[in-house]
Amino acid sequence: MSQKWKMKTITDQIFDEERALYGSRGVEAINCRFDGPADGESPFKESSDIVVRDCFFNLRYPFWHDKKLKISGSDMTKLCRAALWYSEDVEITDTKMHGIKALRECADVRVSDCDIVSDEFGWYVRRIDMENTNADGEYFMMRSDRLRFDSVRLKGKYSFQYITDSVFDRCDFDTKDAFWHAKDVVVKDSVVKGEYLAWYCENVIFENCTIMGTQPFCYCKGLKLINCRMEDCDLAFEKSDVEADIVSPVVSIKNPRSGVITAESVGEVIMDDPEAKGQILISSV
Repeated sequence: MSQKWKMKTITDQIFDEERALYGSRGVEAINCRFDGPADGESPFKESSDIVVRDCFFNLRYPFWHDKKLKISGSDMTKLCRAALWYSEDVEITDTKMHGIKALRECADVRVSDCDIVSDEFGWYVRRIDMENTNADGEYFMMRSDRLRFDSVRLKGKYSFQYITDSVFDRCDFDTKDAFWHAKDVVVKDSVVKGEYLAWYCENVIFENCTIMGTQPFCYCKGLKLINCRMEDCDLAFEKSDVEADIVSPVVSIKNPRSGVITAESVGEVIMDDPEAKGQILISSV
């Protein structure tokens, strides 16, 4: 934290008024509650060099337009709507984020050991690192850039759509319509379960992954699968440019546009489009 201001510590207080700590500089809030009948919002708006520890947030918009923010051991309830927007240099650890739209249009964010239950979380975020975190929510991380995820578990539809320049390692995603229109993305040592995976993506690599669900990888450009397993995957790779090394059977493959797909076996190959030029090879077992 910057030392421009001497830190002021606030402990065991309750705030419910509008903009209770607006424009604060160099404040540490410990075991405070942002809750009450006044139902005020935006307590830390336009603040900087803020440390929040073991606090309870039950009111809207607590951290907008903030810089140099650390949050730990805290609870943002489902009534804590749109908790962090337009903020930079943020660190969140061991915290519950359970309000809708909890993170939007922020930059340089580090999230670890958190529990996220939040639809529309993480839209338009730039440079976010997330590790050892559970997340539940639809439209997770849409249109965000430079994500670095390690050991993140996600449940929710329409995740990672339109993201760019991102890396995911040792993750477990139970999702649907994920990675649509994603560009320049690497997913490694992960499990991705869900229907219609990664349609319209570009330059996306899955390495040492397990892929589950119907109709994955359609309309893709520059798609690569390296040492991946595919379970219950039918009608895969339709109209895609793909290089794939699959170390399991595939239920069916349909009309890959170009490239080479190698698999242990394929239950059905459908090539009824004259533009489909992709090759399908059966590896020796």
